[in-house]
Amino acid sequence: MRLASTHATVQRIWTVHLRPQTGGPALACPRCAHSPVLPAASARSAALTHLARHARADTLPGHLRTCQCRALGCHWHPRHRGCAGPVLLALTCDRSGRTWRLADACAACAAAMSHTAVVPPTLLATGRAQPTAGTSRSARSTPAFGPAERQRVREMLTYLATALPRFSSPAARLLALQCALRADLHGQIRLPHGFLRGMRLHGRTELWLELEHAGWLHRPSRRCSPVQAQLLDDAVLHQAPGRAARIRAAQWALHPTPLAAPPSLPSALRLTALALAAHSTAAAGGGELDALTRQCGQPPQQLEDLLDQLVRAHLVTTWHHHHDNDEVRWELPAHACPASTPAKRPRVKDAGGPYT
Repeated sequence: MRLASTHATVQRIWTVHLRPQTGGPALACPRCAHSPVLPAASARSAALTHLARHARADTLPGHLRTCQCRALGCHWHPRHRGCAGPVLLALTCDRSGRTWRLADACAACAAAMSHTAVVPPTLLATGRAQPTAGTSRSARSTPAFGPAERQRVREMLTYLATALPRFSSPAARLLALQCALRADLHGQIRLPHGFLRGMRLHGRTELWLELEHAGWLHRPSRRCSPVQAQLLDDAVLHQAPGRAARIRAAQWALHPTPLAAPPSLPSALRLTALALAAHSTAAAGGGELDALTRQCGQPPQQLEDLLDQLVRAHLVTTWHHHHDNDEVRWELPAHACPASTPAKRPRVKDAGGPYT
């Protein structure tokens, strides 16, 4: 990792402000002369799109990117042990949601910032993945799901944690994940009614209204079959690799081995299980508490209750909250318990003591 030094470096910090005024908020960018007036419903999406365009236009080789937070004296976050990890793109918004910043920051600084999510590089890629000549389309030659699908889902959950309002429901987040991964090159979505029934989301018109109110998508008609919508988040439209790889990730997210929750469980539990699966291997997993709470859209105390419920559902064996580094670790059953076979309830322990 290359950190800030005494040599002149290229500044990679982009900021936009949404300034309230009559007729809708105006998008103000220090690097642009014009300040367009935006519909209030799409202002958030327009701000993220504007930042993504700047980041794509100001590309820089990885070895030249530096931690901009450290270059400015690390005043974006509380003190921590120092810069560490790769240089990432960190997206930050203030509490009011009117100021958005996209900047290069090392992994340690990005983790210490509040109201911040790491933007996956796949969301800013300008190129489209092209199918390889001679590749067989036969389902028999399709490789099994692996780390690539898990990582892609984890990256999308991280992005949606910032792109969607903080109050977005777990069911709306599950729906948004499938829409983002299954959209075509033009951002159009077609989801059959049977698919939505399988997710237990069929007939949930309030979820589509929730995403529309957030300015994240638009449904031109309420009576189409299959359900159709148009993504308004431009950053999601520029994903790489191509749609085939994204659909594989969407398929894995429906049954996220090794932590596949039954669709009959509440949406909050299914989203939590998916987030844990995206941070797990075959037998265990772990992640920062702050990152997990943002991906699940839950406060820390509620997330701990959901983890307890996953233990009672025999999807997780034990979990621990390590307070020294604010990390949550969990263990998974060696073999999934059949629904008809009652399993002995395991003990759940916290790093500070027993938790039953």
